[in-house]
Amino acid sequence: MLEHVYVNVDSRKNTIIKGQSMLNHKRTLIAALVSVSLMGCGESTTQTETKPQLTAQDAKQFLTQAQNDIAKMQVPAAHAEWSYATNINFDTAAVSAYFNEVLSTKVAKLAKEAAKFNDVDVDADTRRQLDLLKNSLTMPPPADAEKAERLAKIGSDLSAMYGSGEYCSEDGTCKSLVEMSSEMATLRDADKLLEYWTGWREVSKPMAGLYAEQVSLANEGAAELGFENVSALWRGKYDMPADEFPKELDRLWTQVEPFYESLHCHVRAKLGEHYGEDVVPQDKPIPAHLLGNMWAQSWGNIYDIVKPQQEMKVPDVTGALAEQGYDEIAMVKQAESFFSSLGFEELPDTFWERSMFQKPEGRDVQCHASAWDLDDKDDLRIKMCIQKTGEEFNVIHHELGHNYYQRAYKDQPLLYRGSANDGFHEAIGDTIALSITPKYLKQIELIDEIPDASNDIGMLMQVALDKIAFIPFGLMVDQWRWKVMSGEVTPEQYNQLWWELREKYQGVMAPVERSADAFDPGAKYHVPANVPYTRYFLAHILQFQFHKALCDIAGDEGPLNRCSIYGSEEAGKALNEMLEMGMSQPWQNALETLTGSPQMDASTIADYFAPLKTWLDEQNATRQCGW
Repeated sequence: MLEHVYVNVDSRKNTIIKGQSMLNHKRTLIAALVSVSLMGCGESTTQTETKPQLTAQDAKQFLTQAQNDIAKMQVPAAHAEWSYATNINFDTAAVSAYFNEVLSTKVAKLAKEAAKFNDVDVDADTRRQLDLLKNSLTMPPPADAEKAERLAKIGSDLSAMYGSGEYCSEDGTCKSLVEMSSEMATLRDADKLLEYWTGWREVSKPMAGLYAEQVSLANEGAAELGFENVSALWRGKYDMPADEFPKELDRLWTQVEPFYESLHCHVRAKLGEHYGEDVVPQDKPIPAHLLGNMWAQSWGNIYDIVKPQQEMKVPDVTGALAEQGYDEIAMVKQAESFFSSLGFEELPDTFWERSMFQKPEGRDVQCHASAWDLDDKDDLRIKMCIQKTGEEFNVIHHELGHNYYQRAYKDQPLLYRGSANDGFHEAIGDTIALSITPKYLKQIELIDEIPDASNDIGMLMQVALDKIAFIPFGLMVDQWRWKVMSGEVTPEQYNQLWWELREKYQGVMAPVERSADAFDPGAKYHVPANVPYTRYFLAHILQFQFHKALCDIAGDEGPLNRCSIYGSEEAGKALNEMLEMGMSQPWQNALETLTGSPQMDASTIADYFAPLKTWLDEQNATRQCGW
């Protein structure tokens, strides 16, 4: 059904988006990014009309019809999107755009109609489905046709400004975001890094006024749905009071914060050694342009600067794949066998017939890795331009995690075909990837021996730079948006708030003073595109909690970072029990089904990274930490 396309973005690659799923097809209805123009009309009448009172039965009939209507439209829309993604040309773009507009317009209309039942006394299941339908809108359009059209136009304009953005230097040389991001991954010239960093943020300056207008219009639409504002709508998607949800996120952050501060302290010290403490002061936040990423959201690209000095023996999976003659299909077959070892049914023949594993000759395609479910039954596919590397081997396991989740909930009602909350889907893919350990690689005979524990520090450092460094960024993006959408800050304060939050949570600062008219949040794709970001924070917490629960069920008694659940049908059974629930119950129930607790718990991160934390504390013993 209508869900976010699981675009895998592995930050260890020189990709421009981390952990981020731009929109996935089959997309679940709940995550649909609907920002469309609704044609509305109002009638005035001189006499009072008595409308029949809506009943619980009316609500059930409405939901039945709504799901039937969506089901008829979503399959051709998904096929059109697949055709475009795997063969980009004028015609496939036009067809895909048409079906997306028709489907999103229909969903927006149904979401508005669902609000008519806000005050009707219905059973819990009916209420849940109505709420999910209402919450499917991200930037809800007002009923006024002109305002709705304006909202859609702003959304299109913001996306175009981001997508066409480039930085042109004084000599007339222009670079795209992809080109600059690729260079920043390996560039170690502080002045050039600063040039790219500031240059890209010129692209977002003109967005500020449009963004403020967009928020105002969407708040009108949210009010018509019965929400105080868009902030309340977004925060209300998580099976708990909207005002309590940010507190829950901060609780999770406090569990991660001590380890993050240790990592931050070491990284700042090593950057200070590399660039000089005049560039990287040791008592202040880290300048944002030096962390190997345009947004300083993940730090894996500076591993060469901060890595342990002792020589590490790391399995050469890329070399092993080549030595053993693995091609792209063999890599996917091996990933499938991981799930088969857990007791999952093999993928259907159509998966192998219809997936895209390599870049086709003679046509443009979207190469970013993604998992698709085109018919809510068995038409599962992945879309990748697979490179025969160890990194891509991990990505394949991740993407199949999405496919198996999609198949697990296929028998749920249409509105329940999605992950328990929007963080679960990405977390499942990453949980599977956490089991791609040396133990697993030896079991499938890709390596001959498991390196001893002294080698774990380097591998854990790589994982921490990607995953732990990301967590505070994943938290603060929506913290900023919620305050903006609620009207807590004015447009003149947008940029100031952005950097206050980045310094508070990340310990990262703007490398130069930012002008009052800057709009640095717009330099991050998800802001102008209105893609909620909390899902990525949740995924980075949940994956470690899921991993520990599955390792316990599998009976693995070794260190958590060395555990693989490969071959454990007990772990597979427990995992599937959670996956097949889809969105049918609050995420707390789904979480408890697997972990035994309805509460998210980030303490497993400390367990996973315990050896690295000990090492970091030794390195930081004589350093001044904190900011």
